[in-house]
Amino acid sequence: MAVPRALLGLRLAAWSLALYPAAELAWRLTHAALGPNPVEFLERYTGLWSLRLLLVALAMTPLRRFTGRVEFVQIRRLLGLWAFAWICVHFAVFLTFDLEWSPAKLVEEVAERTYITLGFTGWLLLLPLAITSTRGWQRRLGRRWKSLHRLVWPAVWLGGLHFLWLVKSDHREPLAYLAITALVLLLRAPWPLRGRKADPGKRLPA
Repeated sequence: MAVPRALLGLRLAAWSLALYPAAELAWRLTHAALGPNPVEFLERYTGLWSLRLLLVALAMTPLRRFTGRVEFVQIRRLLGLWAFAWICVHFAVFLTFDLEWSPAKLVEEVAERTYITLGFTGWLLLLPLAITSTRGWQRRLGRRWKSLHRLVWPAVWLGGLHFLWLVKSDHREPLAYLAITALVLLLRAPWPLRGRKADPGKRLPA
């Protein structure tokens, strides 16, 4: 079956957005452009792109509602999985350069540093969502699947709070991300005044 042109264009845009950070990082690595503190740059860069992609994925539902184009929710899983992939890269950078993959150090950091507690909890919430993101898991879990995947809501808040708690001085950027998070989740809310027309994306992941 041929893929509709609109969906093909959105998939291309989603893949381009998800792979752009890798392309920029490759360029920066080859041009020694990671700044005076490369580890801090890598942690911040991968963390920001994780949050950006997660917010874009969450924004697909409001876009479908307001445009009536089901193609937006058809790329939502792709964006969500890429967001989780970048979160794992972010976590791996931290484990490699800060903790040297020491479980004892990880437990200590999670227990003592609030921003790490927030970020690690967010990662734990997203882990089962990534594992159960397939159609097969959706069929196996039935109605429980949708309830489980609502964990993305507290997870994205934890990501924003992780960023806020990490920043020591100028909080404008993390507060902007928290404001965007609030707006996206508000737009995703089921408004009672909306008409009861059939939702073309109703059976797709929430």
